[in-house]
Amino acid sequence: MPQGEISLVEREIRIEAPPETVFGFFTEPEKMVSWLGRRATLDPRPGGVFSFSIDDYRVEGEYVEVEPYRRIVFTWGYGDLPGERVNPLPAGASMVEVELVPDGDATVVRLAHRGPAGIADLHAAGWDNYLPRLAVAAEGGAPESDRFFERFRGL
Repeated sequence: MPQGEISLVEREIRIEAPPETVFGFFTEPEKMVSWLGRRATLDPRPGGVFSFSIDDYRVEGEYVEVEPYRRIVFTWGYGDLPGERVNPLPAGASMVEVELVPDGDATVVRLAHRGPAGIADLHAAGWDNYLPRLAVAAEGGAPESDRFFERFRGL
C-alpha cells in the first residue's frame, strides 16, 4: 500500500446463508458477478489474481490470504480509467480484509478496507452499495440492476 495518510472503512452485514455459501461469492467468478461487477478473473490463492470490471472500470489486485469459509484478504486498486484520467489508486494499492463469522445458520461478514484517505468516501459508498447486493445474492435472490458506477461517469 502507498505511504501517507491511510483510512479504514469498516462494514458489517449479517447474511442468511452459511459461511460455506458466502465464501464462494468472493472466490468464484460466476458468483461474484451476481453482486459485484460484470466480468471477473479470480484465482483464490495467495498471489492469485483478483480482478473484476464494471463497464469501463476495472478493479485489480491479488489475493493475499485465503482461509476457506473464514477469511479472505486481497489487494485492491483500479486499472486504467476511461478518458486518460489520473488514477487515484493504482492496481493493488489498498487492502480489503473479509472475515466470515458463523452466526447460527447465518454469517456475519466483517469487512475492513484500508487505503489512501483521499478516496475513503468512495470506498465507503461502494461497500454500502455492494454489501446489501451480496446479501441478496448469497441468500438466493437476484440483486436489482447495479447503477453505482453510473454516478461517477464524467467526474
